[in-house]
Amino acid sequence: MPRHKATLHAALGGTPDEVEAAFYEALQTGDIEKLMACWADEDEIACIHPGGPRVVGVGAIRAAFDALFAHGGAVHVQAEQIRRVDSLASAVHHVLERVEVMTPEGPAKAHVLATNVYHKTPQGWRMVVHHASPGTPEDAAHVPVGAQVLH
Repeated sequence: MPRHKATLHAALGGTPDEVEAAFYEALQTGDIEKLMACWADEDEIACIHPGGPRVVGVGAIRAAFDALFAHGGAVHVQAEQIRRVDSLASAVHHVLERVEVMTPEGPAKAHVLATNVYHKTPQGWRMVVHHASPGTPEDAAHVPVGAQVLH
């Protein structure tokens, strides 16, 4: 394991929220090393981009995000309306993402519904699944009432 990656892992912090913040910051800045430091070092981690296939494993996930960053660098995404199911060793966050993408016609905004799953590993909390699906403007208009932690 490269020393740089170990340093990033140690800097992530101790909660799923901190890993999630680092993940979205890495997307915003196009930082593949920081983004990959958010992921667990397990063979069965998985990522599904909107409309895309399931990508499994560290190498395949890295290649998918490298390709995403190659088509314009950073991804302008803002995590909103996070709903959480947290326990001692796992956490599931349902996130409304506001994404801005560059098209041949110029910038376009989209809504994405994502589910991020975190497990507590020997290295601390790490992402094991990121599943994103196309959302709708109606998803963004729905403002949750009350607490945003599901029990």
